[in-house]
Amino acid sequence: MHSSLSDASRRNLHRASLIIIEDNPDERVIIRRAAEQTLEDISLIWANTADDALRYLDQCDGQVRLLPKLVLLDLYLPDAEQGWQFLTQLKDRSWKRSLPIVVLSRSSSPADVIQAYDLGANSYIIKPGSLEAWHDYFSSLRLYWWETVTLPVVSPAPTL
Repeated sequence: MHSSLSDASRRNLHRASLIIIEDNPDERVIIRRAAEQTLEDISLIWANTADDALRYLDQCDGQVRLLPKLVLLDLYLPDAEQGWQFLTQLKDRSWKRSLPIVVLSRSSSPADVIQAYDLGANSYIIKPGSLEAWHDYFSSLRLYWWETVTLPVVSPAPTL
């Protein structure tokens, strides 16, 4: 499968990791099962809260090899305010510009979609409703984010 990948795709998959911010234990079980079966060569990093995710990402700053290549953010952690705060807090982070954010939500509210994009989300996805649909979602995610787009090559921040 990998022999037909472009150089950019091979770079995307090199030490590829994905941080998933999800607070619902039942959702985590389904997401984990589908992600592990579909994204077998991508390391999964889990955070229960937006604060946990920010702490992890801030620790990666300056250690580029640890920074995930993609963030999946459950918007309602357990309510949308935490998701909005996470997106707002990212704006001042040096690593933000090279880290795509995909918002996941059960909400199809046009106001939620608009606000997510206004706050810097790169994509907004309504959560699939079954394990099979999650498999399809992660297959599409892999094809797009790891095998189609060219992600930025992040270099370490200069030291003074």
